[in-house]
Amino acid sequence: MTYYDLAIIGSGSGNSLVTPYWDGRKVAIVDGGTFGGTCLNVGCIPTKMFVYPSQLAAAAGQAGPLGVDLRLDKVRWQQMRDRIFGRIDAISEAGRRYRDEELENVTLYQDFARFTGPKSLVTAGGHAIEAGHVVVAAGSRAVLPQVPGIDLPQVHTSDTVMRIDQLPERVLVVGGGFVAAEFAAVFSGLGAEVTQVNRSAPLLKSEDALVSERFTEAAARSWDLRLGWTLSAIEEHGTGVRAVFAASEGAGSQTVDADIVLVALGRVPNTDTLDAAAAGFDLTGDGRLAVDGYQRVLSGGVPLPDVWALGDISNPFQLKHVANHEARTVVHNLEHPEQLRRSDHRFVPSAVFTRPQIASVGLTEQAARAQAAGGQIVTAVQEYGSTAYGWAMEDTEGFVKLVAEKATGRLLGAHIMGHDAATLIQPLIQALTFGLDVHSMARGQYWIHPALTEVVENALLSLDLPPGG
Repeated sequence: MTYYDLAIIGSGSGNSLVTPYWDGRKVAIVDGGTFGGTCLNVGCIPTKMFVYPSQLAAAAGQAGPLGVDLRLDKVRWQQMRDRIFGRIDAISEAGRRYRDEELENVTLYQDFARFTGPKSLVTAGGHAIEAGHVVVAAGSRAVLPQVPGIDLPQVHTSDTVMRIDQLPERVLVVGGGFVAAEFAAVFSGLGAEVTQVNRSAPLLKSEDALVSERFTEAAARSWDLRLGWTLSAIEEHGTGVRAVFAASEGAGSQTVDADIVLVALGRVPNTDTLDAAAAGFDLTGDGRLAVDGYQRVLSGGVPLPDVWALGDISNPFQLKHVANHEARTVVHNLEHPEQLRRSDHRFVPSAVFTRPQIASVGLTEQAARAQAAGGQIVTAVQEYGSTAYGWAMEDTEGFVKLVAEKATGRLLGAHIMGHDAATLIQPLIQALTFGLDVHSMARGQYWIHPALTEVVENALLSLDLPPGG
């Protein structure tokens, strides 16, 4: 049994816990996957590096109404792929080398591990580890349904689909969440024939109902969208595959032929690989490690001393910026145990980098009305096309939807679909986080004319609130 002052399971956001505070102390990092975790290697960063060129390619088909004729000549997939992973793989390897070879106080175990007690582990290679402090940041993994043919080489998850050798002519996307929405947009923008199949309607069901409805309509205009079908089998067919779907309700079936299948049915936390029961860790109903507000792992409802968790393994958001926030909380609490700090999950924003882009923060209208308990909720929807910049783009899809409390003028939620939604929503995140009321936000500052931010300003002004709110 080798003792460490700190053991970190996972090399994603957990990697940032190794601060100068641990100089002279023994630290172990345990990760059997690719160093750097999901976001760097198979998630946020490479997907967005595909999103941007895909948007450029898709622009060729969107410029006609503006009097500009563009033509997409060629997509050089291998060049695109190699540019992206040439950078990412180098960052991953540099991080691994720095931790494994350059820091004398850090030992990297490139292996999976399971708990034998709250602060003890054994790696798959047989190394027994015990630590004074343990942080579980083991992340999540893609879900695969147990259907015939799921192990065919033409079947991918987001972990593998970005490294294929050539751009497929026909792509089948199975799923209706944010991963499915982003990859459907990427492949269709690059010129592939995309079919997206989901077992229910609408797409992006966790978003505000208006966003889900209008995005589903936009997706149906951009690629072949089929709703109400559940994957039942995949079989080889010619040089590609044939996927068989059963009606989600009632009888019937249909098939889709494709060169590759991307299965994007969500992600599950990796708790089942850790033997959390042996450590006595509590789990939530959906299999995450249960933690308190300080990120301490619970056992029997009680925080375990010096055992922490962060990221996808313990929170429901599955967002890198949340994992980073929680990592900062854990860093502080490890180094200042007498002044524990809580994570702030009140206003967690998210974005879906599909086409059109989507961003949200706070409550949906449906959630706000359910929580209102008799209070009056007001909403406003402002179309991009109602502003000067929207005119410039001839935009017919984009909009901002705001949800507020009439009695206080307090913003409760913001939802944007359209060009640069993930950027436009930032001042609304700030308003929610720092308690800025709608009237002060709308009239207490300049809004640049004719920037697209005017759509946010006009949405604020459209809310039915008393002056000064």
